[in-house]
Amino acid sequence: MLVPAHGYRASGLADRVAESGATLRVIEIPGGRLRFQIESIRELWRHVAECDVILSQELLRGTLNANLVGRLRRRPVVTYVGISPLEYFRCRRERRQIGLVTWWLGAAFIRLLATINGGLTSRCVAMGPYLCEVASQWCARHETGLYYGVDVAHFRPVDADERARLRQRLDLPPDQFLIVLASRISHEKDPETVVRAVALARDRGLDALLLNLGGGHREFVALPSSLGIHDAASWALARPAVHPMSDLADYFRAADVVALASLAEGAAYSTLEALACGTPVVATAVGGMAVQLQGYASLTPRRNAAAMADAFLAIAADPDRARTQARAGREYVCRHWSREKAFGDLAGVLASEARRPASTAAREMR
Repeated sequence: MLVPAHGYRASGLADRVAESGATLRVIEIPGGRLRFQIESIRELWRHVAECDVILSQELLRGTLNANLVGRLRRRPVVTYVGISPLEYFRCRRERRQIGLVTWWLGAAFIRLLATINGGLTSRCVAMGPYLCEVASQWCARHETGLYYGVDVAHFRPVDADERARLRQRLDLPPDQFLIVLASRISHEKDPETVVRAVALARDRGLDALLLNLGGGHREFVALPSSLGIHDAASWALARPAVHPMSDLADYFRAADVVALASLAEGAAYSTLEALACGTPVVATAVGGMAVQLQGYASLTPRRNAAAMADAFLAIAADPDRARTQARAGREYVCRHWSREKAFGDLAGVLASEARRPASTAAREMR
């Protein structure tokens, strides 16, 4: 693996690799983006002869390096698409984080990279059906993948008694209506709508507690005041991001609802993991969530706090019906998004590309 050193350590990926016991050689490249861009192509060139196939993420700068080296050294490149890059970048403009000129230049650069990489890559594997449609704009050979999938043995339902024990162990109130927001503070996410929706539901009599577990918990604590909501200190709480492969499932199981509002979204794994726990989900009907959660979650319009508040109140009024819907969601996740299927499918893609004659791959890329 070629990885940026800071991100590899800060994200916790280094610890997870160590815990996994996987036999990997990891080359960590220090410094910022420019240094990674330069040194990663050098390292790729040095080590590509040892590889049968190159796996790269997204259709942007890093994949350009992979495709250039792959073409020159006659190695297939499989590109994994986990975001819709133009939509995510557009969210920066919507939030007024960038000006019109920066948006125009950035969008043009993204389109250029996606076009070049889509033409050069041997195959695009996109996370879920929605992103597969996005990838089809640039990649002739594309198919749906499942990224790391959902460990449905780990993300599993519990009964009411175990849910009560979990709340006690996690130091959560036993009787409040608990809404978990597992979302980092990022330009494509929309925690503002969730906060406003909980405030509206509380005004209508729901004793709701909102708990954020994503990255940027300090920013989340300050968010209600910035929205003009000044009574949220007792009901809008945040904790540092929990380990996604261990502690997160217990919070999902302890919750009455897992909520996720977004301006743009690829696949939203937290919603799939919540459904695997049998926990009701309320989410924005955008991107992958609009496609894959239909019929299994309460979907609300984009930036519509009132509709999301209505969804919270409906679940509180009839929790059995909501959990029945969530259990159907678990069956869907088990059938279509399981960890075993995800890694099995990806292994099949990598093996098939490694077996393809280089001459055939080159003709198809042309």
